[in-house]
Amino acid sequence: MPDAITTASVQQYKANVELLLQQEGSRFRSLSMTGSHVGKAASIVEQFGSATAQLKTARHADTPLLDLSQDKRWVFPLDYEWASLIDHEDKLRMLIDPTSPYARAGAAAMSRAIDDEFLDKIFGTNFTGENGTTSDTFDTTNYQVGVNVGGTASSLNVAKLQSAIQKLIAAFKGSIMEPVYGAIGSYEHDALLKEIQVVNKDYGNSAVLVDGRVTRFMGVDFTLSERLAISSGNRLVPIWVKSGMYLGIWRDIVTKVAERADKSHATQVYLCGTFGGTRTQDGKQIQVLCDDQI
Repeated sequence: MPDAITTASVQQYKANVELLLQQEGSRFRSLSMTGSHVGKAASIVEQFGSATAQLKTARHADTPLLDLSQDKRWVFPLDYEWASLIDHEDKLRMLIDPTSPYARAGAAAMSRAIDDEFLDKIFGTNFTGENGTTSDTFDTTNYQVGVNVGGTASSLNVAKLQSAIQKLIAAFKGSIMEPVYGAIGSYEHDALLKEIQVVNKDYGNSAVLVDGRVTRFMGVDFTLSERLAISSGNRLVPIWVKSGMYLGIWRDIVTKVAERADKSHATQVYLCGTFGGTRTQDGKQIQVLCDDQI
């Protein structure tokens, strides 16, 4: 390979990274709403409270003027980046190989960053108000399923899923009109396989198993992730609908390959992106506490 990094090689590397991001990318980006933004922050949704009709009790009565509560949800950009150096000239050939470890490592790093942002915001502090300065913490009183459902600490089970779905239906005031998603780790997946309602077809065909893995049960489509947060020894398992989560993109994944004179003219592979997440509305996410060691 010549000393100079060819434009074709750089473009091929970018194409490989984008392909890997699509094929092996974020577990949660497609399971949340997304949008493009500029600036220091973005208000992503205007929220209005529910209206209640007033009973008319007299003829020619004054028209009632009933205030409608209004709020905003805000999302803030965070910068993520990854880089690696290639010292030997012959390794540059790997940049144009779609199986290149550099392409896979870079794509995986940025995909994990997107997932971590999603998982941080689904139960973390979000911001509301006119200027995005009002903190909104997750409502564990109404939207959390405790670890002791049934009287003892347990991992994920049918009773907890039933409770989570009940809370979601109650928040929707009845029927849920969109798909429901859940993220589980290896312990939770193993626990579901021990539930007779999941593996025994005598209980119906509500469970979908693909190659021994639970992909769907009780109307919940499951995604496997080992990045779910742990609090006080309990895995925080999220159950949510797509409209309940939002990922704002200020700068989608950018790739650059360039020679670094300050690093003995080694080639630097660099990826970066700017994005941020938020809940859109309380009640569209349910937190299930699962003992992660059972």
